[in-house]
Parts: sequence; C-alpha cells; structure tokens
Amino acid sequence: MSRLSIIAASTRPGRVGPVVARWVEAEAKAHNGFAEVEVLDLAEVDLPFMDEPHHPRLARYVHRHTRDWSAKVAAAEAFVFVMPEYNHGYNAELKNAIDYLHHEWRHKPVGLVSYGGVSAGTRATQMITQVVTTLGMTPIPEAVSIPFVRRFVDAGGSLVPNEGMTAAATSMLDGLVLVNQALRGLRTASRSAQNPPR
Repeated sequence: MSRLSIIAASTRPGRVGPVVARWVEAEAKAHNGFAEVEVLDLAEVDLPFMDEPHHPRLARYVHRHTRDWSAKVAAAEAFVFVMPEYNHGYNAELKNAIDYLHHEWRHKPVGLVSYGGVSAGTRATQMITQVVTTLGMTPIPEAVSIPFVRRFVDAGGSLVPNEGMTAAATSMLDGLVLVNQALRGLRTASRSAQNPPR
C-alpha cells in the first residue's frame, strides 16, 4: 500500500500550517496517486529537542517518542513538507523532526509546500533542499509556494487556492508518484543491504 505522509511543520500558536496541510491532503486524495494519505502534525507529535544519546544512523532509539516517530516515517513511501518561512529559513521544529531519524527517510521523494509573505517561503525551500538530499531523499522540483498565505484563508478557516496553487499541487503530486515508483527498487536494495541474509 503506497502511503503519502503530509508533515505540518509549524507548531506555534495561531499557526496557519494545519489549514494548508488539510488543503494538500484534500488535493492528494482527489489526485488518487497514493492509496493512503495522512497528515502528521508536529505540534501533536510533540518531539522534544533531540534527546537520543546515539547517532540516528544506528537506529538504537531509547525513547518511546522516537520509536513512535520512526514507525510513522518508516511506514510512508513519500512525503510533503508543509512549512513556513522564518527569517529566510524553515522552522526549527521541522529540522529537529528530520534529525531524529536517518534510514527512515532514505530513497523517498518529498514535495515541498511553503508559505510566507512576499517570498512565499521559497527561501525556506532552498535551504531545506540541501538537508533532504543529504539524507538520500529526492525533492520534487515542482513545489507549491504560497505568498501572503492568510489572504487565501476564508472565514471558515479553509484555504481557498488560486489556479496557480492548484496547478502546482497537481504537478507536485504527479512528480511524487513517478519518483516514488522509481525509488522503490532502491529502497528494497537498501533494506537488503542493512539486513543481509544469515
């Protein structure tokens, strides 16, 4: 079963991230490229600042919150990061969540949905690209960038996208499906290398 996990990165009070993530979730379900679509809200995941004593490459997790996070990330085949831009970069909670793990991210595609002011979060997208590629992830070039995001939120708390946002989301999801199919063989080979037959 192919699973897409949408990570809502912002955790601050009054955040708009879950509104954007719900829109991405609806677009992904309508797209029908993945059998399962879920939203992982980092405010609900509630990871403390990195507190594992061993390097993530070893996967020797001592805390229940890390093991739970590992299971959620390992179960997904592809991701969408829904992230704000803070001071020309992405937020610390997302970096912390990424750094907890290592192998669980490897050979998986990631779509980037950013939001902010006039820059639409594009500087955060540029910054996170080098991080995810270092982990062996494949970022999809077709990103969704939302400028002045609150202008697209209606009185009911739903995102009302324009045509450009919707078209970008469709292109990103198309790319996620194609790259996910291409990376499945690498994930299988990587798991075999980590767990050789005895």
